[in-house]
Amino acid sequence: MFRKIFLITGAAVILGGVVPGPPASSQGDVLRGQSQAEKEMQERASREANKKRQQEIRTDTEKLFQLANELKDAVDKSNEHLLSLDVVRKADEVEKLAHRVKEKMKEAVGPPAHEEPTRLPPRIP
Repeated sequence: MFRKIFLITGAAVILGGVVPGPPASSQGDVLRGQSQAEKEMQERASREANKKRQQEIRTDTEKLFQLANELKDAVDKSNEHLLSLDVVRKADEVEKLAHRVKEKMKEAVGPPAHEEPTRLPPRIP
């Protein structure tokens, strides 16, 4: 049994040393170059996605403001005994749009621009 393990280990060492390949430095340079280009592409895509998301938030917020004003006007026109179906629909639409804006605000793409480290209070012995 010991002999089999010795032969397998020896063969692995010999084959590992014989397999030709590019020099380590040039392979690292190629990988670093690819990863740098990929990183730049990802950063550019993240910036573009965030710009688009920010514009959608602005557009939705303007619409939300308009709907909220319409809802206020409709509520002002109604009385305490009668609530129109239009008011209920507008309130539902405001709620859905507000939820969508909130979700878009949460889904920033890419790493945070600058994150402050969390500081723990000093320990009292």
